[in-house]
Amino acid sequence: MADVSLRQLELFAALPNFATLSAAAAHLHISESALSQAITSLERAVGEQLCVRRKARGLTLTPTGQQFAREARQIVADTQELVLGARRGQELRGPVKLGCFSSFATHVVPELLEEFPKRHPGVHIEIMVGTNEELLSELEAGRLDVALVYNVSLPLGYRRRKIYATELEVHLHPEHPLAAADAVDLADLAEEPYIQYDATPGTRNVADAFSARGLEPRIEARVTQISLVEAIVARGVGYGLLMSRPNTLPTSIEGRPFVIRPLDPPVTVSHVVGIWPEDMSLTPRASALLDFAAERYGSFGRGDVQQHR
Repeated sequence: MADVSLRQLELFAALPNFATLSAAAAHLHISESALSQAITSLERAVGEQLCVRRKARGLTLTPTGQQFAREARQIVADTQELVLGARRGQELRGPVKLGCFSSFATHVVPELLEEFPKRHPGVHIEIMVGTNEELLSELEAGRLDVALVYNVSLPLGYRRRKIYATELEVHLHPEHPLAAADAVDLADLAEEPYIQYDATPGTRNVADAFSARGLEPRIEARVTQISLVEAIVARGVGYGLLMSRPNTLPTSIEGRPFVIRPLDPPVTVSHVVGIWPEDMSLTPRASALLDFAAERYGSFGRGDVQQHR
């Protein structure tokens, strides 16, 4: 069998991230001809075509090539872990590339960045904040180790670890008639002006919650920032519906108060989870970070939806 080097595997593992061979070569700091030769050498060793290289149509991996790239990425990652493990002994050292869904990132990332290094000073957290689509794309490309997202509308092919329970809550102006109630029925909000947080999957969750009761919200405004929803609610323009988040203060960015009340009956009861591709092994550092996050936030949330570890 022809020899295959780790460098060849590293090069091929990166190919799914690029549309053309020249773009891949530029990113990998190698000449296009050298990259092409590395691919040809791998194809001879494998005995099958791994990718189609056409100047006019760019770079396309064959089904065999896609599988080969996934397995090559795992071999490269395992090799890196082997080296790090030999260096560190029992101490965790190295990077963790963590993705976090944008709507709750400000409520969990600061604490993780401050507190996790106190327990594992040899681990460096690299953060990416984005939408579900962005985070899933980065996970699939191997540019993230793990991502924190809502356990809603996720595709197949990902392993999951529960971090904390979450559910839809109503945000109200302090002088709103329902602000004094212990809990609010969604039906009591249907005729009120609604400030919609316009982002996936939240928009669908709210629409489904209303339609399940035969209701429809009266949307006053659509905004794409949670802080803007809170600011508008705190001025008394309407109410908001947002998923519960740890480390939340009932004060808008303008310093105005608002109140948060649970919905009764509860709506959109779910979890924030850590996810990673099921064909990739979680590094000890990423696993330790998820354990730490679950330890910090696992008791957050209403008792009937709290995480059971």
